[in-house]
Amino acid sequence: MIIVPLTLGGCNNSEPETAEDHTDEIGNRKSPIAIASVKSNGTYIKVVYGQPYRRGRVIFGDLLPWGEVWRTGANEATEITITESVLMGAQAIPAGTYSLFTVPEPDSMTIILNHELGLWGAQNYNTQRDYKRIKFPVKNLDTPVEAFTIEFTEPQESMSTMRLRWGLVQVDVPIRFYGE
Repeated sequence: MIIVPLTLGGCNNSEPETAEDHTDEIGNRKSPIAIASVKSNGTYIKVVYGQPYRRGRVIFGDLLPWGEVWRTGANEATEITITESVLMGAQAIPAGTYSLFTVPEPDSMTIILNHELGLWGAQNYNTQRDYKRIKFPVKNLDTPVEAFTIEFTEPQESMSTMRLRWGLVQVDVPIRFYGE
């Protein structure tokens, strides 16, 4: 089953938020909270992230500079929970909850799984807490995506794809479920 992100609160006209904005009530956030998830034979993956909007801006290479760590959304650092070990790309990832950061480049995006939880954005990001860094190619889109979106494809033959899309960029992260 394809899981469509669930959006909680907020509105569609996001401005980049600062640390001072994080005290707002969830329903009043400029970038709403969204959840993407997938389940396959007992393994469950859930991503919770803030969902900023493009609003005509150039995202990658401008709003989000090339080569800099991004919180992969808005508000708090994005978190991914994996209930059983999986392969992400060619890397084994054990069960656990990780902060999910990314480093955008013109032709690739590095996915970072970090052990530090409960961070506001990437302000206190610490490379020493990184568990894995995995690079994936960028696909350029013809039509811009307004809201930053993380979604999973329907699992087939023990595989799913975690897809990140925003502006004119899409990154596909293949995930293989063990034990199927």
